[in-house]
Amino acid sequence: MEMQRINSGKLRAIGYDRRERTLRIEFDDGSLKDYLNVGEEIWRRLSGASSAWSFFRDNVEEEFACRKAAGAKAGVGRNPLDDLFK
Repeated sequence: MEMQRINSGKLRAIGYDRRERTLRIEFDDGSLKDYLNVGEEIWRRLSGASSAWSFFRDNVEEEFACRKAAGAKAGVGRNPLDDLFK
């Protein structure tokens, strides 16, 4: 799946598989989640949103089932100092 780099809130990249109707989100901590049964209209609106983070929170996060994406590596892209300052 081709990922589109973004920098919006906690989102770092987004991608969509039309055949599988799966939306993949990469978060700022490096985690990847797949949101299932997402229609192309939601993908189109998310990828074109002026605030992708707000759109994601309002229209995707609690509306679609999700799972940890295959191949996701914990801690990738994560700053080890985050644990000290949270």
